[in-house]
Amino acid sequence: MRICFVGAGALGSTIGGTLARGGAEVWLIDPFQAHVEAINAGGLRMLEGGAETVVKVSACTSADQVGDVADLVIVLVKSYHTRDAIRAAAPIIGPQTVVMSLQNGLGHEDILSEEVGRNRVMAGKTYVGGVLLGPGHVRSGVVGKETIIGELDGRLTERAQRISETFNRAGILTLLSDNILGTMWDKLFINVAGGGITAVTGLTYGGLYSLPILEDCALAAISEGIAVAQAAGVKISIDDPRLAWTMASAGLPPEFKTSMLQSLQSGNPTEVDYIHGSVVRWGAKLNVPTPVNATLVALVKGLEYARSDYPGKA
Repeated sequence: MRICFVGAGALGSTIGGTLARGGAEVWLIDPFQAHVEAINAGGLRMLEGGAETVVKVSACTSADQVGDVADLVIVLVKSYHTRDAIRAAAPIIGPQTVVMSLQNGLGHEDILSEEVGRNRVMAGKTYVGGVLLGPGHVRSGVVGKETIIGELDGRLTERAQRISETFNRAGILTLLSDNILGTMWDKLFINVAGGGITAVTGLTYGGLYSLPILEDCALAAISEGIAVAQAAGVKISIDDPRLAWTMASAGLPPEFKTSMLQSLQSGNPTEVDYIHGSVVRWGAKLNVPTPVNATLVALVKGLEYARSDYPGKA
């Protein structure tokens, strides 16, 4: 199976490298030139559990360098780059190519469907972790970390089974779901638990989980998300906000920083529109109030504006 990753940062490199080590033909596509050059020159160095392995995998900066269409395109760019990224991936998308998002939040599946057709799109959520240590070098967290994939319409298809088997064969624990939208909402609740609050306060998880008033805020935001999902008729497995709050910190150290906080600290846009913003948009459609999430969106947007070079910024 030829698998192309559109976006090969920490997570894309971790999953892609693991699949390559398991025998799949993998291409890592990313604009980070130094990362691509390091991988092509000496392989992808993967550090896990104190042991480092070097994996031979192909890397390039644009899809037209791959040379042929992919069986599977996995999208792992930041959410706000989704549309541009999948358009740039046109050279590797053929009639039988499956396009699958493993991104945070909700909404990418709709963007991908608009661009390539909903019949080609699958979705998934992963708890695999990765940290980019330097060009061509990642710390990977794969062992015991679950990945869930599925068709948007809930069918258990042959292509979904084939992808699941490829992941599992490589050592990525992967489950096939007939309710991937419910899984996506469940993961959204976990992102809602800490994303916006840590971005606004600048706190790591140690601080977030030390102040009861922040816990109250997080539980209120999660509760809004649960209410919206239930109003939409989505079959969710998390219906207690405290469960999402607990799951969000499971296995993570006190110094853990959410991706939203990391984005702000590096002066980059966040994925708030696809996390808290998804709750707000769905709430507006279904007439479910979402004041806590709307406030978090507004505050994070204000911080993005303050820390970035917006056009026309005073």
